Amino acid sequence: MSIKINNLTKIYGIQKALDNITLQVKPGQITGLLGPNGAGKSTMMKILTCFIPPTSGEASVNDFDVMENSIEVRRIIGYLSEHNPLYQEMYIKEYLSFIGGIYKLPNLKSRVDEMIELTGLRLEYKKRIAALSKGYRQRVGLAQALIHNPEVLILDEPTSGLDPNQLAEIRDLIRKIGTEKTVMLSTHIMQEVEAICDRIIIIHKGKIVADDSTSNLHKAKNEDEVLIIGFNENVDIRPFQAIQNIKSIEKTDEKTIKISSQSGVDLRPAIFNLATELKLTIQTLQKQEQSLEEIFRQRTKN
Repeated sequence: MSIKINNLTKIYGIQKALDNITLQVKPGQITGLLGPNGAGKSTMMKILTCFIPPTSGEASVNDFDVMENSIEVRRIIGYLSEHNPLYQEMYIKEYLSFIGGIYKLPNLKSRVDEMIELTGLRLEYKKRIAALSKGYRQRVGLAQALIHNPEVLILDEPTSGLDPNQLAEIRDLIRKIGTEKTVMLSTHIMQEVEAICDRIIIIHKGKIVADDSTSNLHKAKNEDEVLIIGFNENVDIRPFQAIQNIKSIEKTDEKTIKISSQSGVDLRPAIFNLATELKLTIQTLQKQEQSLEEIFRQRTKN
């Protein structure tokens, strides 16, 4: 496993930022961390990158313990923090050369040029970092995280401040990186997680409340089962209100109704029978899947 966390706890004063968390992340996997503000996502990343120590428990990256082998962990990990601290007075090439020099990279000049191309900085590379937009500063932060070719990449809000075109480019880059490296990223953008991640972990109040593949989470049972039924003509919902076990019913347009029932209750036979009695033709009937946003809200309710 690239990342192993066992019974990890972090306490600030009387607050538990992380509460006895255990998880493992495989090589070549892109894992998305979701959670409300203050859930513990950034704390976990800071522990894995050796910025802060845990209160108790264990964490390791490629079998290097973050407490006992912190130098080795820093060598094999690339980190883009949420606030992306950069030396504003430096030029892009100068800054990347400085970071590469810390890692004592061979062929430093060609590696800097490679990072500039990879992260789309070619048009701006002659500028000072202070003169860059927020989106381009994010690209510089990503370039410095990648310059030493780390085995594990940890990204805290990596697409913050990017416009839609830049967002698509960085997503493609992260997907490409994820085929070769272990990537863990934190974000509040649900579409980003769905577009990039193989696995989603939802953290709430320092605890893991969901951990599964993106596709499996969507298939998870909702508290309610929702059916969308489309008919061939204008439909009156009043006869359908008499069906047993309905929790709610509404018209979404003249020919479509939306029926909600308790999870596990199959209303389809009753709906088909009633439609036949009313001489209505059902043109579409589909079960509404939970959106990631709905799953997030359910799992992080107070």
